Amino acid sequence: MSEPSIFTRILEGEIPSEIIAQTDRVFAIRDIAPRAPLHLLVIPKSAQYRDVVELAAGDPSLMAEMVALAQQLADEHADGDFRLIFNRGAGAGQTVFHVHAHVLGGGLTEGSLGD
Repeated sequence: MSEPSIFTRILEGEIPSEIIAQTDRVFAIRDIAPRAPLHLLVIPKSAQYRDVVELAAGDPSLMAEMVALAQQLADEHADGDFRLIFNRGAGAGQTVFHVHAHVLGGGLTEGSLGD
């Protein structure tokens, strides 16, 4: 049995973090190393999917829910425009293998594509 991801540990309250929004299946937190004025992570509550490819194939409605929450957060915390980034694989910068989306907005900075 593998160790729970950092996101699961945050959701369970084992690691402190402010959950800024959530639905029944998805939650959002601030990125600890922001690359833009708005840099949030939108994360499924289930660790079933390791990356965006697995998520898209396994549960497109969950992916759509993640995108909808990203839009809501961009509307609330920025000008409504945002960049949505999913890193897939270590070579692309994925370091946590529990699918998550980076929501960036409010103007982008150098290196805003990292995980």
